[in-house]
Amino acid sequence: MTSRFRATVTVSAGDRTRAVFDSLDADNKFYPENPVKTSMRLGDEIIICSESDNLAHLRANLNSTLRLVHAGYGSIESAR
Repeated sequence: MTSRFRATVTVSAGDRTRAVFDSLDADNKFYPENPVKTSMRLGDEIIICSESDNLAHLRANLNSTLRLVHAGYGSIESAR
């Protein structure tokens, strides 16, 4: 029997939420061999749902995703 681990993260970047979502979504689409199943939805906020059989993979994926959110938002802010 294997365990299934899940995490959901909600991110709001104000009026830059759409731009941050687009950068994350592109990264997610071009990494099909990712061992963590990740889906994202955009509304007023970005909702990121990740699922894996391996807790270490889930943690690493969340770390990477949150760093991409931070980098994307920082890049947009520095261009202002």
